[in-house]
Amino acid sequence: MPTTWIITANAGRARFFSEDGAGEPLRELEDMVNNGARLRDQEINTDRVGILAAGKSGHAIGGAQGSPAQHNAPAGAPNSQYEPNQTPAEHETELFAKDLSQYLLKAQQEGRYQHLVISASPQFLGTLRSNLDSHVKAVIKQEFNKDYTQVPVHQLREQLQAAQAKSAE
Repeated sequence: MPTTWIITANAGRARFFSEDGAGEPLRELEDMVNNGARLRDQEINTDRVGILAAGKSGHAIGGAQGSPAQHNAPAGAPNSQYEPNQTPAEHETELFAKDLSQYLLKAQQEGRYQHLVISASPQFLGTLRSNLDSHVKAVIKQEFNKDYTQVPVHQLREQLQAAQAKSAE
């Protein structure tokens, strides 16, 4: 009989369960915690936000034009604060999603599960989805846009069945 894994996750925690049959109780296999998600901003951010490279310099703008002040004004290069592509918290979430996807891929390659059910918080589900390998995506049986990481193991199946019934309406 094929084994189904159920993963419940959010940016800070992921729990893995195994379902060997519809009548069998779920077994918790793993409980992973993202320690980076629990850190405060001041613990993650070690540096002050800096200015743009072109803010006070003629370098990295191109061309040999007058002084930086003259160059910046017509070019519209404001002297503003640097905004990173990802916040440190988003970076930690991305790393956690990559770790989970690697774990899922390795377990699938080892034949530990044949089907996958994913239940994750709305914010984390998209991040996890974008990091999953295509082989893992191919065995996803169901996805739930809900965080069940705090649900006790004996109630998880009932919660998932209720969510499935609600989405079928």
